[in-house]
Amino acid sequence: MAVAELRHLRYLLAVAEHGNFTRAAEELHISQPTLSQQIKQLERALGAQLLDRTGRTVRLTDAGAAYTAHARRALRELAAAERAVHDVHDLSRGHLRLGVTPTFTAYLVGPLAAELHSRHPGVGLTLAELPQDRMETALLADDLDLGIAFAGSHPPGIAASALFTETLSLVVGAPRAQTLPNPLPVHALEDEHLALLSADFATRGHIDAYFAEHRVAPRIAVEANSIQALTEIVRRASLATVLPDAITHEHPRLTPIPLDPPLPARTVALLRRHGSYTSTAASAFTRIVHELVRARGYAPPP
Repeated sequence: MAVAELRHLRYLLAVAEHGNFTRAAEELHISQPTLSQQIKQLERALGAQLLDRTGRTVRLTDAGAAYTAHARRALRELAAAERAVHDVHDLSRGHLRLGVTPTFTAYLVGPLAAELHSRHPGVGLTLAELPQDRMETALLADDLDLGIAFAGSHPPGIAASALFTETLSLVVGAPRAQTLPNPLPVHALEDEHLALLSADFATRGHIDAYFAEHRVAPRIAVEANSIQALTEIVRRASLATVLPDAITHEHPRLTPIPLDPPLPARTVALLRRHGSYTSTAASAFTRIVHELVRARGYAPPP
């Protein structure tokens, strides 16, 4: 590089992130005096002070903030360039970094990962289960290649392509399903004891908004941050839950009961960073997603 070496950029970003030379040096596995010397070398080369060292924590100056914004972008693009060089078009090797929102781990991720490995065993997969806002942040930071989440309002720089429509229903154990009307009027939920996902799930917010709209207050007996826990509880107890219908396809002892009026459907989407490099592995996975959605008969997006 003309003015700064790549290490200078990484060193500066580490200090900016930690606000402390000692912790940044530990992360970088170099001595603190060496780190301080390298940053001063960069400042001399640029002719500008990048860090304010006068307070308890080290902070970026205005010049430092402007410089680090470009440094982050440069390192991100460099990482994409390195992946492009190492990308193998016959998929004998490669890697995919995938983010998913939690409910998809219950019915979609397993079949997708199995199909990817079956077709392209040389392609590695790193899977992260994340709330949608954190997933979008990771995509923008180039920490993920693709994400599976929901269509809607996305931050600038996120591109979304619709995959299918996800419907939700009341879910009960198979024996109980025979005792309930189909569809079940929404106000009948007040006679039910429910086991629901905890409030940190976007699906729970979707469910609560439906309850509020129709002015029903079901008795919530159990809250859990695990879909597997909910399916086990409902299968064994006389409780009901609300989950995507597709989850019941994986659990023959569970039965979906449509509600009247129905819960609003959601559009599932494949997310990526707009304009980002698309690896051969990401392209192959995208094809697999669309093929699996069609093969499973999921409702097409609106």
